[in-house]
Amino acid sequence: MSDVLNPSVPESISARVPLKPLGKVLAVTSGKGGVGKTFVSANLAAALAKRGQKVLVLDADLGLANLDVVLNLYPKITLHDVFTGKAKLEEAIVRAPGGFSVLLAGSGMVEYSRLTPNVREDFLRIMSGLLPHYDIVLLDTGAGISDVVLFAVSLASEVLVVATPEPTSLTDAYATIKVLVGEQKRRIIRMVINQTARMGDGRAITSQLQQVLDRFVVAKPGENVRLVHMGDIPADPSVRQAVMKRQLLVQSLPGCPAALAIGQLAAKLEETLIARP
Repeated sequence: MSDVLNPSVPESISARVPLKPLGKVLAVTSGKGGVGKTFVSANLAAALAKRGQKVLVLDADLGLANLDVVLNLYPKITLHDVFTGKAKLEEAIVRAPGGFSVLLAGSGMVEYSRLTPNVREDFLRIMSGLLPHYDIVLLDTGAGISDVVLFAVSLASEVLVVATPEPTSLTDAYATIKVLVGEQKRRIIRMVINQTARMGDGRAITSQLQQVLDRFVVAKPGENVRLVHMGDIPADPSVRQAVMKRQLLVQSLPGCPAALAIGQLAAKLEETLIARP
């Protein structure tokens, strides 16, 4: 098992630019911090696991990792230990309360705040070891467009951008999408709008962003970028309750509006991404 989870990566792969996105990997990212990206990643993983999927969430926010806080976990071994050779990959994989697996990063990993050749190779080695064992791997990336974030996103076959209706969040989401199109030649970006006030707000926001992209961003000559609205997560006081208690919303309050919306998001992803050959 350790040989499978710790394969060597040929130099030709680690040096390739741009990287070919790996199999069923979904990068959950955002242009701005504080929009609920990690909350979405964790609860989406639990909702997918409940639907029978074998899911792993990798905390790819190496500098400001907080997935452990959201899940109320206290890992003895983290991604940092795997990167430095102090532990094997399978030793760092932890079972989360929602029935899925997690690979947690140590917070404040300054040495991984820049995309060095070693960081690239470590990421590739770990992803190559994980993919054969899960139906889907969710990458909970950092916010913004740093080289480490963009590299993590480049490993994914699909990207889910989390935004809120706030102007700053939407401005940063647009900037992120623009960079993903320009640098990674992404043609399809999935969107989920968190903390919406009314039903339909998220679809309207996605449509407005689409209009701006149609005017100013082109994937390649004659081809526009397509935003796919995956759903809204309504503003719900139950979310704060769950976060403060460090509980998964879909477990602690499964019938609340936000939890139901995440369940619908999981179903849509299962139909469009996981079930696809």
